[in-house]
Amino acid sequence: MNDDAVVSLEGVTKRFRDFWLRPIVAAVDGLDLTVRRGEVFGLLGPNGSGKSTTIKMILGLLAPTSGKVRLFGLSPRTVAARARLGYLPELSYLHPFLTARETIMYYAGLCNLDRACAASRTRELLAMVKLEDVASRPVGGFSKGMARRVALASALVGRPELLVLDEPTSGLDPVSTKEVKTLVKALARSGMTVLMTSHLLADAEDVCDRVMILNRGKSVAEGRVADLGESLEDFFLAKVGNVDEFVLADFLS
Repeated sequence: MNDDAVVSLEGVTKRFRDFWLRPIVAAVDGLDLTVRRGEVFGLLGPNGSGKSTTIKMILGLLAPTSGKVRLFGLSPRTVAARARLGYLPELSYLHPFLTARETIMYYAGLCNLDRACAASRTRELLAMVKLEDVASRPVGGFSKGMARRVALASALVGRPELLVLDEPTSGLDPVSTKEVKTLVKALARSGMTVLMTSHLLADAEDVCDRVMILNRGKSVAEGRVADLGESLEDFFLAKVGNVDEFVLADFLS
């Protein structure tokens, strides 16, 4: 594996089977992918293209049917690899009766930080996500954008080397979307490696260094955003002409 590769997939396929163990769909089909240290990499595609399945294999939540997945050169199921990882799922389930401060402190405890370090890290993260003024409010009363920022802060408690974001702006209004993108760009400037999935091209154009476009579990294009034509939308339309019209409209919105 390349020394600067944080994530590496080689010929990875994931087939799901029915009750009788017959293969019914290849959610990911022969995928090669490399995320290098210090970059923001976007895994793009319409809903059902294989993005979330790929992320679950990188996190070690799913085992590939064939091929090799490596995280920092290790199996993603090892404690050593997972200790260097932060993850923001598409849907964040927060304890509604905990405050924003208590929520982050809770995750700091899971990262084995002592109380003084946990309190210091919590103050730092509350300032980063601009929630200091509402730190003592229960998160159950937060807007979706505010709750998303709490979840992002929680994913950063352990100072991860790699941050994985699954649809980080899903369901957010324009103001909240801009806030999340600003945070991602700030983390990238600090040197963190970021892998994000999205079905919205605008997200990738705003924050990603390189992207891969998936369609039906296969890579149809990969490269630097600046090299993929005048816009990712034009490039996508040129490369993927067989996506259902409804799904394509969702992707380009």
